[in-house]
Amino acid sequence: MMQKNSSDKLWAMAIYLSSFFFVLVGPLVIWLIKKNDSDFIDYHGKEYFNFLISYTIYLFIAFILAFVGIGFILAWLISIYVLVFTIVAAVKAYYGHYYRIPLTIRIFK
Repeated sequence: MMQKNSSDKLWAMAIYLSSFFFVLVGPLVIWLIKKNDSDFIDYHGKEYFNFLISYTIYLFIAFILAFVGIGFILAWLISIYVLVFTIVAAVKAYYGHYYRIPLTIRIFK
């Protein structure tokens, strides 16, 4: 496995951290600009967007289930998971690890 330089780690971490302010645009801009510079950054960009799409689907399902009553609880749990997994993924990227976020559908490979 190739050694990641500190710049690659910071850019990969920035993909996740920018999502707290700009859910789609921030990570997308970073990924599109830097993905050809590093396989590590490209990996984390794909992982973030797989995560975003997956958890958007899960929130949509929770919204539908809100009519049955359990969707509100699911939406809160999903929101907490998104917060926690985003922070964990940012830390893992900073330390140079290839982290796979749990329950993520692999759309981009």
